[in-house]
Order: sequence, then structure tokens, then C-alpha cells
Amino acid sequence: MGEILIGGTAALLICVFLSPRFIAGMRRRQFGQHIREEGPAGHHAKAGTPTMGGVIIFAAISVPFLILSDYDWRSIGVFGVAILSAMLGFADDAQKIFQRRSLGLRGRWKLIVTIGISLLLWFVAVELADLPPTLRLRSLDATIDLGVFYPVLIYLVVAGTTNAVNLTDGLDGLAAGCVAIVMLAYLGITFITSGQEDLALLCGCVVGACIGFLWYNAFPATVFMGDTGSLGLGGAVAGLAVMTKTEELLVLLGGIFVVEALSVIIQVFWFQNFRKRVFLMAPIHHHFEMAGWSETKIILRFWIIASVCAAIGFTIYQQSVA
Repeated sequence: MGEILIGGTAALLICVFLSPRFIAGMRRRQFGQHIREEGPAGHHAKAGTPTMGGVIIFAAISVPFLILSDYDWRSIGVFGVAILSAMLGFADDAQKIFQRRSLGLRGRWKLIVTIGISLLLWFVAVELADLPPTLRLRSLDATIDLGVFYPVLIYLVVAGTTNAVNLTDGLDGLAAGCVAIVMLAYLGITFITSGQEDLALLCGCVVGACIGFLWYNAFPATVFMGDTGSLGLGGAVAGLAVMTKTEELLVLLGGIFVVEALSVIIQVFWFQNFRKRVFLMAPIHHHFEMAGWSETKIILRFWIIASVCAAIGFTIYQQSVA
């Protein structure tokens, strides 16, 4: 427990004390966020806000984790997926900054890299961490042997989670707060499960980094995490789901991310087939913005929903191991 507290506190302090220098450096270089023209009108005032704050988040996670870790293969697998996903996001952010537009890497490159990350996670999980290629349905107390299809499940988890967290990162502090809540649930899961102390340490570092980042990312944000942060944190959540055999429970634990992703899927499907919109704008947090809700009201209510979903998911997990 002591190492978890030390790691989390260190990550938080690194974020709090290094962020001002990072923000000042990004401002000097004019490396700011580019806002989509079709986005909410109120967001155009945020143009130029320093981005790529995910660099600070992962520096804050890496230092205490690498110092305190026992280098268990499960935690190394999660850490590796998070770092590689953050690197993909960094490349995407850099493309946006240097080309001065809101679009980054082409979709096919993201797909290829995501497949590669998923295969690496599969190899570490099965060959190095000795996890079975199964899907554990904890809500039904059942297990499905996926065999050769297990890498497909891992790809769906990694691609789905990274993209869902990325979609959630549309309001100041929304994604960082929701990831911190989900990671707190995973901290509880790994803490009560024998042999997962190193994973618990990593969860503590992620929670600390997210909270420290919120000091500057909360409304009104002075820095954005960018794709570096959202894809990296999504990779961490996905990796934890695989290494703790909670792929099914992730739908509940990360319920707010599922809602955000589904709102986009529904909006695109409905418009393409019926030329009508279900929501005023997708992802769904923009729908509430267009409906007149204040940004802070949306963020706080989404954090509440994220907390309820994470608590339900943790309770189901706890009952499944009792």
C-alpha cells in the first residue's frame, strides 16, 4: 500500500510542478490547439491553448512507476501499451501542430499501429504473463475459450477504448477526470487481487498523474492533453482490462466512454441512412452544450455517471472473486 501511495503522490506532484514550464514552452513555440470549424461556437475561443499535455502525464507516470516497479510482465504489458499508444497520439498531435489543422495522421496509419500494439499486448499476455486466451464473463460466472480469436478481442478492446477516451476528450477536464475515476476502480480491483500489486502501483501512478493534470486542465483549461494523453490513457485502460481479465466488465467500468462512443456511432448511422440527426451534435457532451448546458455542469454530471458505472463494475468484480 505504501508504494502505491508514494507512486501516486509522486506522479501528482510531478504533474503539478512541471506543467507550468511545459505550458510556457508550448506558448513560446505557439504549439496550440486547432479547433474544428464544425465544432461548437464556444470552443473557438480555446484555439491556441497549449496541447500535447499527455507528455507531462506520461512523464509523471513513468518516473515513479519505473523506480518502484517489480517489473511484473502484466504491469510491463500495460505500461508498454500505454506508452506506445501515447507515441501514436504524439505523432498525431505533431501532425496537427505543424500542418496547422485539426486533422492528424491518416486513418490507415492509426489502424496499422493499433493492430501492432494489440498483437504486442496479446504476446505479452499469453506468452510472458501466462494468461489464458479466454473471455471471462464475470456477470454470468462463465468463461469462453477464444483460442485463435483472442487477438481479435484484444484489438477490439484496444481500438475501442483508445478511440472512446479520445472522443471523450472534448471538454476541459472531462477525459482526465473520467480516466482517474476508472483507474480508481482498477486500483481497487488490482489491490484486492493477489499477485497484482505491480498493476496496483501503475494504477496509482495514473490516478495521481490525472489528478495533477486536472490542476491545469480543469475548466477553464490552460493546457489540453491532446491525442498524446487521450490515446495513451485509453491504452492504459485497455491494457488493464486485458491483464485483469475484465474485458467484459470494461463496458461497465468505462461506461461513460461507451456512451460517448455509441453516441457517435448512432449519429453517423442515423444520418447516413435517414439524413437526420439523433443528437444536436456528437459526441454526446456536445449535444448538451448545444442544448444550453454549461461546460462545468456537463463535466460534473458526466463524472457522476462515470463514478456510478465504475462502482457497479467494481462491485460485480468483487462478487466474482469472493
